[in-house]
Amino acid sequence: MSFEFEVIKTHGRARAGIFHTPHGSIPTPVFAPVGTQATVKAVPPRDLHEIGASLVLANTYHLHLRPGDELVHEMGGLHRFMAWSGPILTDSGGFQVFSLAEINKIDNDGVTFRSHLDGSKRRLTPEISMHIQQNLGADIIMCFDECPIPTDRRIVEAAVERTTLWAERCREAHPDDSTQALFGIVQGGVFEDLRLRSANALLSLNFPGYAVGGLAVGETKEQMYHALDFTVPMLPDNKPRYLMGVGEPDDLVQGVLRGIDIFDCVMPTRLARHGAAMTKDGRVNMGNATHIRDPRPIDEGCTCYCCQHFTRAYVRHLLKAEEILGYTLLSVHNLSFLIEHMRAMRTAILEDRLPQYTHAFLQRYMQIA
Repeated sequence: MSFEFEVIKTHGRARAGIFHTPHGSIPTPVFAPVGTQATVKAVPPRDLHEIGASLVLANTYHLHLRPGDELVHEMGGLHRFMAWSGPILTDSGGFQVFSLAEINKIDNDGVTFRSHLDGSKRRLTPEISMHIQQNLGADIIMCFDECPIPTDRRIVEAAVERTTLWAERCREAHPDDSTQALFGIVQGGVFEDLRLRSANALLSLNFPGYAVGGLAVGETKEQMYHALDFTVPMLPDNKPRYLMGVGEPDDLVQGVLRGIDIFDCVMPTRLARHGAAMTKDGRVNMGNATHIRDPRPIDEGCTCYCCQHFTRAYVRHLLKAEEILGYTLLSVHNLSFLIEHMRAMRTAILEDRLPQYTHAFLQRYMQIA
């Protein structure tokens, strides 16, 4: 098989594994940088390899609109187009349609919307989403789903019904997982019975992996953690579990402890573009005047290119001068921080010391006395 997931070791619900794909193996748990438009913003693929990224995301909605999935296919698919040789995951476009576009009509067949780029009228259905993702050629592709406000039961219940219907049609349009693994997305907001309804329907379709969607979109952290507490046990032990759009370091800890294998988020590069660095002691605003003459690296002990070569004073200067290099260095650092954080948790699982690592990390990161 082109895709195989093996669990090497567990500690409680947490597990260290490997997800084998046609473009390489992904050690899990893993954080995946987001390359929305076939690029991780300000970071070349060379640097992604250097910091140990093993999975990169790209976005179906954005690439369909520009430059067009047919063009990407003509250019040899995403791996050749963006010069990334490792595994790639594309989302379905559903979240962006519901959050970015001007919706004209939602029905059980799909969504009619207007592009946020030029206002042109477009249509996205499960079959169209599958066709676009097949053109893009990612290793892992996602079912077209509806991502609702997670705390409004009436809206969530309707979204679960529609997501189930659309998942069945995605499966029919993509029955063969030999070259692209199609993941189902469990919806249900913060409601246990709705999550169970969604999970049971998707399990019958035998996807090679399952995502937990509809979290980190408005609910509290406590609500998200509680939803994971009852949702993750609904998912198969022998398949990867993907928590979509989550990237806060403390949330990664809580997700791993609850059995999540794959995470992604735009946050590390977005924070970098706003001058914020992620460190073991929490976020640091690199634009602050306190760094004008600071000879230290951003994060003591960090092995990334930024921390090994440059001072806080220099990074602050780049940001104040609005030099592109400043955003690149911060992006490299933030991504390296999260990838190393995940690597450390994986090692801790393998070495039977996950509680010690997570306790020490959270105590320092959250500034707990």
